[in-house]
Amino acid sequence: MIVILKNGTPVEEINSISQGLSEQWGVTVEKSIGQHKVILGIIGDTSIIDIAQVQEFSPWIQQVLRVQKPFKRVSREFRHGEASEVAVCTPNGRVHFGEYHPLVVVAGPCSVENEAMIVETAKRVKAAGAKFLRGGAYKPRTSPYAFQGYGESALDLLAAAREATGLGIITELMDAADLPAVARVADVIQIGARNMHNFSLLKKVGAQDKPVLLKRGMSATIDEWLMAAEYILAAGNANVILCERGIRTFDAKYARNTLDLSVIPVLRSLTHLPIMIDPSHGTGVSEYVPSMALAAIAAGTDALMIEVHPNPARALSDGPQSLTPDKFDDLVKEIAVFGKVVGRWPQPALVTSA
Repeated sequence: MIVILKNGTPVEEINSISQGLSEQWGVTVEKSIGQHKVILGIIGDTSIIDIAQVQEFSPWIQQVLRVQKPFKRVSREFRHGEASEVAVCTPNGRVHFGEYHPLVVVAGPCSVENEAMIVETAKRVKAAGAKFLRGGAYKPRTSPYAFQGYGESALDLLAAAREATGLGIITELMDAADLPAVARVADVIQIGARNMHNFSLLKKVGAQDKPVLLKRGMSATIDEWLMAAEYILAAGNANVILCERGIRTFDAKYARNTLDLSVIPVLRSLTHLPIMIDPSHGTGVSEYVPSMALAAIAAGTDALMIEVHPNPARALSDGPQSLTPDKFDDLVKEIAVFGKVVGRWPQPALVTSA
């Protein structure tokens, strides 16, 4: 249930209404301050609450609505149709993910391999226009014999790359035991596709303050994905970015996954959370990545995640889907053109030196 307050409602009245609703019906009341509205979200057993009684609770209440969907906090209704943003503080300044902000480009290798490689890649993607470096320290792999990442030592290398470039860091968390180490380095904590249904892990990242990038599970429905996000918000962390990375369908002969770009308008209608598209995992083939990245911009994505490796043929993981730094430079120039057309790329694209 959501309670929409009238414009200009005094702060004291907002607090009084929140406290009164909580005490009278034994529910949790969460405030959401939008651009044009103040909304109170009522969380708990709202079936016992009569809408007319709530409407009469205060003359400052404009409207009372029930949220019909199973996901409450992530629902667009919860913010009365307004999109939210996730603001991330990086050494280079604050970066905003969201529908009302410029497109954010995240780039880097699948796995952190050594310091020279990750620092050089970070410098190249920053020069091209990326705001964040992605790189895996802990890698969930289908085979137990495949490269699993270098763990905590790789986190130190990501920290070195951030020190050298000022880029924000996005890296994956697989185990709650590693949360303190990952949170020490990461500006955004990634929950990968294989852990989207790891509800205990979702609760853990929901109980801490770092923003969370939640990737869609390989066979997850949109409702399941949004309910996974609901776990994080329900635990107290509202800073969640949804990342589509391709889903498993019946035809994997030509592409690694099926990149579901239709999810962008669907999510826009269902949730207020920012949206990221990962065409690298979504296709698994580097030559398909640029076209899918540009298509995602046309469809309205808020961010892109692109895998970049200095020598994809020798990458320890996911080399076939990684762009070289030169190819990434070319792609960002195209992204800038498309981004300007849709009003999401106000800054000029930067050209790197050879």
